[in-house]
Amino acid sequence: MTYKPTLRWSDVTPHTMFLNRRQIMAAGAALLASPALGNSPYSTDETPNTREEISGYNNYYEFGLGKEDPAANASMLQTKPWTVKVDGMVDKPGIYDLDELISGMPIEERIYRFRCVEAWSMIIPWQGFQLSALLDKLGVQPGAKYVGFETLLRPEEMPGQKMGTLDWPYVEGLRLDEAMHPLTLIATGLYGQPLPNQNGAPIRLVVPWKYGFKNIKAIVRITLTDTQPPCTWNQIAPQEYGFYANVNPQVDHPRWSQASERRIGAGLLAGRQDTLMFNGYADEVASLYSGMDLAADY
Repeated sequence: MTYKPTLRWSDVTPHTMFLNRRQIMAAGAALLASPALGNSPYSTDETPNTREEISGYNNYYEFGLGKEDPAANASMLQTKPWTVKVDGMVDKPGIYDLDELISGMPIEERIYRFRCVEAWSMIIPWQGFQLSALLDKLGVQPGAKYVGFETLLRPEEMPGQKMGTLDWPYVEGLRLDEAMHPLTLIATGLYGQPLPNQNGAPIRLVVPWKYGFKNIKAIVRITLTDTQPPCTWNQIAPQEYGFYANVNPQVDHPRWSQASERRIGAGLLAGRQDTLMFNGYADEVASLYSGMDLAADY
């Protein structure tokens, strides 16, 4: 993995490419009112996708099955007020207002690779904080081995939840050591602004060495537990979507190869590029899976 500690989105993508003058003024005011963004040594030096690409092409089945459905339908979601329930093997359980929950968290910018299980990819400049900082604040009790997450259940604002495509609400989970890894992020922003609804506002999980479906959006519950939590896609099709969902070019999806990927925005003539083990983060995370059969624990 290549590090560039001082790289920020403004170094590689001019703000004027995606904001008009009024938006620039609003964004500047918002940033002045927010904690200063720190530069992260975990950022890649690859050029980020544009804001339009990131916010206009994604999977978020709560808003529909098409890649453009989230952008078209997410505006109806109300993200204020927002509460998060914290329960299980934790010292400070409760139902927290979001601002209270994330108060004091050190906000950083992280430019991460993003790899969908469907074999397309992006480079995304997130803003957020390490999940480990939040878990330390809440107090993980001895014996906890996993962290479970649950997304919002509000079909009147998330029309995809009216369909029987998935079992709602969407749930996900990590092993505790994965959750505590410094790469694991709770994202609250994108391109220096609050997360768009279609990208998981107001808070979402980002685990850059795993396929995108592990990165649960619109989190309303965090549970510390000693048993492996349920995960939506793993429950629906365990032969296709494992609990770990680590990016692995050597283990194909039953219906397509994972050896290469299509970079969104690269153009029709760009071709495909080789997928990297653990999405390029092997040096940081491979030790988490030492001794495991990654074809069986996929």
